[in-house]
Amino acid sequence: MTSTAASVEPIPELPLEDYRRYGRQMILDGFGLPGQLRLHNASVAVVGAGGLGCPALQYLAAAGVGTIGVIDHDSVELSNLQRQVLHNKARIGVSKAVSAAEAVRQINSTVKINPVVDALTQANALELLAPYDVILDCTDNLPTRYLLSDTAVRLGRPLVSGAAQRFEGQLAIYNLPLKDDGGVEGSPPRGPCFRCLFPSPPAPDMVGSCEELGVLGAVTGVIGNLQALETIKLLTGLHEGKPTLLMFNALSTSPFRTVKLRNQRLTCAACGSDSERVGKIEDTDYVAFCGGARPDWVSRGLIAGRDGDRVTPKELRASLDDPEQAIVVLDVRPRTEFGICHLPGSLNIPIKELLANPSIHETCLSTPDKTVYVVCRLGNDSQLATDALREAGRTGAVKDLIGGLQAWTRDVDTNFPVY
Repeated sequence: MTSTAASVEPIPELPLEDYRRYGRQMILDGFGLPGQLRLHNASVAVVGAGGLGCPALQYLAAAGVGTIGVIDHDSVELSNLQRQVLHNKARIGVSKAVSAAEAVRQINSTVKINPVVDALTQANALELLAPYDVILDCTDNLPTRYLLSDTAVRLGRPLVSGAAQRFEGQLAIYNLPLKDDGGVEGSPPRGPCFRCLFPSPPAPDMVGSCEELGVLGAVTGVIGNLQALETIKLLTGLHEGKPTLLMFNALSTSPFRTVKLRNQRLTCAACGSDSERVGKIEDTDYVAFCGGARPDWVSRGLIAGRDGDRVTPKELRASLDDPEQAIVVLDVRPRTEFGICHLPGSLNIPIKELLANPSIHETCLSTPDKTVYVVCRLGNDSQLATDALREAGRTGAVKDLIGGLQAWTRDVDTNFPVY
């Protein structure tokens, strides 16, 4: 009678289903089962569930990152859906963090997703981000960028930072663990932080947003996907550990350009060795450091002004309907925006052209007996335009529309497009 040794089946290191789910990336040289296990055991925080955060979250979840935190205090709006691909019309008004978490669960129910609906501040940043291995900056404002960079330095985490506006985008990893020596003496070698490159922020008025400048949705998709890719490379050990800045231009024949980033600055307030580092993040006013809050252009456009200088939408409507009034409507928006929608019979001189050559009014607005009503999108550029026309010697009456064409839609014509 012969005895046969019982065969012992190896215990899978991943759930059996995961071998089929992630098999196409596990067979890659340098990735394999160890790479998938690293992703499975990793945690990533995505700050911002908008145009950048949505594609990043999609691919991090699909790749099998074990735990993902998503932090965003905003709610889904209709204007988001052109680029923020995890949200949909049914979830308008829902917290972006909650909406994104629900979409991630549908992509991969095995991922642990932690939505945080609070704003990231200096008071909670360290506590919220400490549990995560990698931090993604998918935000769109400077105070948060500095806060995230300082927090990443304090926690010793890499910060995968993306930005996108118009047709262009940027990508960099700050506080990157280096494979070549080049860090601050006495510290593990790291690449520069955000403060190393930008120790002083620009004035708030000089920083535009997607709402003001526009953005092509696919551009945010490109940068967000690249943020996910760089994160996966970091977690699986595939990153070459050389800090670079990638610049993307969708309209360029060669859309990608990469430049090498400088080493850490020894005098950097956050990560340098020859200066006092940022002491208590909790005590730093990042908004004040960046020159104050981002301008509220809607509120600024609604300022009444001096008597007679500015008119309400209903007053402009009455003037347009009065056949005895001789008026000209001057629209100072860019030609592209003028082509989207404009008041019938209005004249278009973009604000940049008008400010560069205010005397243009002598040919375009030559009749001093007509009252010129200047309009723009929100009622800010129109104020600049009226001042420029008066300073250039315009003798006829010049007024502008309070709140711009957005107020016109609200108070006069609800069928006039808002964009």
